[in-house]
Order: sequence, then C-alpha cells, then structure tokens
Amino acid sequence: MTVSRRSLLKAGAGIAAAGVASSILQPSIANADPHVADIVVVGCGSAGLGAAVAAAEAGASVIVLEAQPHIGGRGIVSSGNIPLGGGTAAQMAGGIVDSPDLLFRDLTDWSIVQANGFPSYRYNDREIIRAFADINVDLYNFLVRHGVVWTKSTPDNVGGNEVGNSVNRMMHTAIMNYASVRTGLPVPESQQRTTSQGPGFIYPLEAAAKARGVRILLNHRLESLHRTKKGVTGVIATYQGRIVNINARKGVVIASGGGNGNVEYRRMFDPRLTAEYCGVAGEPYSFQDASGIIAGLNVGASLAGTYNQTGEFGTNITKPTAIGTRYNYSFLQWGPNSPVFHLAKATGLANVNNQNVIHVNMIGKRFYDETAGQFGTNSAGSVRPYVQGSYLNAKNITYNPQNWINAAMAGIGDGHNGGGPIWAIFDADAVARQRWNPTPPNVDPDGFFFQANTIEELAQKIIMPHQRVPMPPSNLIDTVTRYNSFVDAGADTDFGKPTPQYKIQKAPFYAAWSTPVLHDPRSGLRINGKCQVLDFAGKAIPGLYAAGEAAGGFSQHGNGRALSQGIIAARHAAARSA
Repeated sequence: MTVSRRSLLKAGAGIAAAGVASSILQPSIANADPHVADIVVVGCGSAGLGAAVAAAEAGASVIVLEAQPHIGGRGIVSSGNIPLGGGTAAQMAGGIVDSPDLLFRDLTDWSIVQANGFPSYRYNDREIIRAFADINVDLYNFLVRHGVVWTKSTPDNVGGNEVGNSVNRMMHTAIMNYASVRTGLPVPESQQRTTSQGPGFIYPLEAAAKARGVRILLNHRLESLHRTKKGVTGVIATYQGRIVNINARKGVVIASGGGNGNVEYRRMFDPRLTAEYCGVAGEPYSFQDASGIIAGLNVGASLAGTYNQTGEFGTNITKPTAIGTRYNYSFLQWGPNSPVFHLAKATGLANVNNQNVIHVNMIGKRFYDETAGQFGTNSAGSVRPYVQGSYLNAKNITYNPQNWINAAMAGIGDGHNGGGPIWAIFDADAVARQRWNPTPPNVDPDGFFFQANTIEELAQKIIMPHQRVPMPPSNLIDTVTRYNSFVDAGADTDFGKPTPQYKIQKAPFYAAWSTPVLHDPRSGLRINGKCQVLDFAGKAIPGLYAAGEAAGGFSQHGNGRALSQGIIAARHAAARSA
C-alpha cells in the first residue's frame, strides 16, 4: 500500500472532526464476516504480542490480526536484544544501580551528541519516555514470568542503540530449542542458551497469548479503521479476497510496524529515499508498509517523530556489510532453509573487508572512503566521562562527519531524487582473500550481482530496474585505473581511504549490490504516555492506540519500546468501558 497526496490532505484537513465513520481507504463492508472482541490488535510482532498477552491478563478478550502467513514481525528475525533498565533484578544482580528516574534522564539528555553533531535523545517526547521508564522493571518481570530465558544473568551494552549512557541495560533472549527464522534451523543444543535471537521471546509470548484465549488471525491485512462519534470501534481487514469487519468493544491497538518499506510514506521525511532502497531490514519476512499508520491518518491521527526519523544518528539507515543480495542488512542474513529464502534469494557475501572493494555509484564513479562507518549511536559508556546534562558531553566530542551514507545517497547530479544503486567492485584476488564463493545461493544474479571478464564488460552488464541510466564503461575503467594508482602511491588523494592496499586487476571482475539499507522506523502515529493516538488538535482519539514502530516520538532501536508500549496500550484499553 502506498500513501497518496489525496490521502494525506484528507487526513489532515477535517477527518479529526467527531462523527467520521469511514475513510478513503475503507472498502464496502456489506456482507462482511463479523468478529468481535474487547481488544483488537493489528500486528503480531513484539508490540502486538506484548499487547495481546497484557490485555488477556487484564481480563479482556483479544483478536490479533497479522497480514503475513506467520507470526513474529520484525521481532522474531531480530537478534533478541531487549533494553531493560530502571532497576531490574538482573541489574541488581550485577551490582548496577539504576532507577526509572535515571533512565528517564538518560533518554531525554539534550547533551549527548554523536561525532557528526546529531543528538540522540534531544527530540524524544518526555511523556512517552516517562511512561517507558516507569514500566521497564515491570516489563522485565513480565518477560521472565512468561518463560523468557536470558543468555546472561546480568545486562551488558552489546547491541544497544539509544538506550542511555549511564549504565548497562541490554538483555539478550536465549533462542533455546526454537528454530531460527533466519536460517530455518535450530542452533546446536550446546549453544541454545547462549545464542540470542527473536524466537526466544516471540514464541513464549505467543504461547502465553494462546493459553489465555487470544485469537490470532493470519493473512488478515488491515485496510481501514471504523470510527464513529464514540471513537474507533473496529477494523476492516481483507482475508483471501474477502472483507472482514472486526468490532472492538474497548479499543484497537495499531502494532503493525513502521513505514520504511512504503516509498511514498518514507519520502515525506527524506526525498532521497526512492525505490532503489528496496532491501528494508526484516523483509521479506515482515513488511513495513505503513498500513496501520495510514489507517490512523485516515481517521484523524497526527504524526510524530519526524526528526527522530531523519536525524543522522542510530540505525535508521545503515551501511551494508553483506553484498550481492537485495536484503543486505548487516545483522540479518537469510539462510537457504529459511521459510522466506525463496523470496530473499541469497545470503550475501559477508564480512566485507572494504580494502578489498571499491564503491561506485550508478555511473561508475567512486564517491567516498569505502572504509568509513555509518552514523553513530549511543549506548552505555559511549561518552566518558559523563555527567547528565553537562555541556561538556557535547563540547568534548571529536567531530567526524561519518558521511558515507550521505555521499552514497547524493545521486549523480541529473536532477533526480535518490542516489541510485551503489555497487561494490572487486576482482578474483579479493574473492580469494575473503574466501567467498560468488555463486548462488550466496549471491543473487537476478539484478543484484554481476560478473565479467573485463571491467568494460562488467559495466555493460549492470542492468536492473533501479539502474536508471547505463553505467558508462569508460567511467568504470577510469575509476579502477585511478584507484590502482592510489595503491601504487600508498595514498588515496580523492577520498582519503587509509593506505589503499589491493589493486583490482585480476579477472573475473564483480559488481555486487551495496546500497544503503533502511532499518529503524522512528516516526509514526502521535501518542501520549498511555499510548492513545492523538489527533491534529492534540486530543486522544477514543479507542485508538499505537505501539512500537507504528508510533512516533521515541528514538530507540529495538524491542524494548515495542513491548513496553504494547503492554501500556493494552492495559489502558482493557480498563475502558465497553
């Protein structure tokens, strides 16, 4: 689903008025299948399952809709990292002194600034952060109570991303004997308690939900929300081509994920993000189509988190470290036995040493130092010494623009938005050094990987939908020749790559997809501390809630905000009068 100009104009220009009963996306519901529950949850990932279990524990009947044929969303394909602070039992066991107040101050500290000058916490919504800080210990206990096992008994700072600078808060869920969705296989028994992946918390929550009578309806795609003068009273979904009308006595929780996979939605925040950024992290298992956000807009909701979405910090956009595959997020490689490998098509060539490749844009020109990193993130101990709110935290940073991503997205100066494909160019010697096997299923030859016996032939072969102009062979030849001269000279006078080490000179030659990856959505529906969705007048829309990546106002990566907001939303909704 894509969002249209007409849709956004309608959402912002009067739908918020009481009495709206339909939206431009709402199909006819004549002869629809009736379903009724106290709480309807849209999405069966981290936020949705947290909401479902919490609502059922509060005595509410629950229906969960999931657009995919499987549960788990992005949570199940995640690394299973969950930031949990505020004074959890695990923190106390490790001698870590934390509190809700310390956590709150950490996540709203204006003075934490990344090396490129962008602040990690300055634009967080204080009301949302306060609610998150106050529920962290409860969330930890909630997960333990429902069977989640940790890989370590105490937290560390591994995988942390905007989780606070003061103390360690990262916990990791053991995968146990559940199969990895990434590989389709269980991990060896000796590693089940030390390997952290999403199934370690998703499947226990699914079991807890089903044990409490929660109905999970797969292949049910949200189309629109039903709003009356009383507020949101249900959803309209599609299932196998049929319309399904599902009524909610107390509330609807939008937990359907973000909008990074929806080209027109994401371009509201960044016009560069055109269609070539097609390997969104988590796809093709779970899709960020903005369907829940658009449905909210169409009944008068407003947006939040616009700066957090576009700020150059965190993992909103990342540099790939796997190449030659469309789905090249660094920490998520699809194995041949994965249930979605027929869609992913390739694992990718991993562990790239960027001394072995050069990066070129779609006209065959280098644009930046290949070894440069991506935008920075903040976690425990990233800033040292650290005093909350001190001007010295920002003053003492060593400035480093970290602009590989921006340079990659700059385009070719032809008046078009979008940077176009980025290709990693390398040769047979690089393949030997990296010990790669550049054949399927390691690479995807259907437009994301090319091989040729000459540099000229390689440029001519690069044809795929997102390569909107042919790559001039002379450009690529000149680029490779010039780079090889830098290796001889021991210095890259174009982009300052540290001591270029290897020439590109031995056939065959390769071009592998190495385009930036969209990852974290940090914009979404505007909510308050109770996770109620707010309209353009700042008033809560009765009966409508949002959680996780469908909600804006909170710049943090991962499962912590999704789980906590799902629980907050569900508990508040369950307490409403039917």
